[in-house]
Amino acid sequence: MNSKRLIIFMVFIILSVNTVSAAKLEYKTFNLKNIDMTEAIKGERPDFPKYTTQLINLANRNSQATRPRVVGQLSELIQEYPGNDYHTWEAWYQKRHPKALAKASAKTWKMIQNLQTAIKQIDQAMVHRWVKDLVLTKTYVGLNFQEAILKTIAAKTDQTWRLANPKEESCGIDGYIGKKPVSVKPVSYKSQVLPEKIGVQIIYYKKVRGGIRVYQNGR
Repeated sequence: MNSKRLIIFMVFIILSVNTVSAAKLEYKTFNLKNIDMTEAIKGERPDFPKYTTQLINLANRNSQATRPRVVGQLSELIQEYPGNDYHTWEAWYQKRHPKALAKASAKTWKMIQNLQTAIKQIDQAMVHRWVKDLVLTKTYVGLNFQEAILKTIAAKTDQTWRLANPKEESCGIDGYIGKKPVSVKPVSYKSQVLPEKIGVQIIYYKKVRGGIRVYQNGR
């Protein structure tokens, strides 16, 4: 390649890089909120008074009004929908599930009425009890599964129980049910490769919705 061609080639490369750099500088990003996307697609913004959607959403969750068994499996229905326009989607869906929206609304409304009854029973003293239970009781219980498990098993078998002392803990013992030493571990402990070997019965537990599931004797 002679010097003239080399110069032309270098000028071309420089111009190309500058063009890319300029394009990067001109590139803009933006966020779309759900409410903005709704307006863009549907052509109108949903209008609900402050806090009402939070209460309706709570009632919906409690009543399970919009579960697939009531309104259909929407993720699959969207894929089946042959059109590409929101308003025809409305018509298509309601033709396939003509009673779904009314049924879901009725279930949610019934739960709203239950919430209205409950709200009338709430006073400042009850709110204080609830906050105390959340901050103190639930925090302690949530971080101290061992005590709850030992106490419950002991009660079921009509035995005494106690937590281990520091010396016993160093041997892998978490507590005693009657005179029998036990260790209390999460089920994930089974799959861990640990150097320690615990020579006592292990009671396993797993977190589940609303509490824990206990596996006594490893079952």
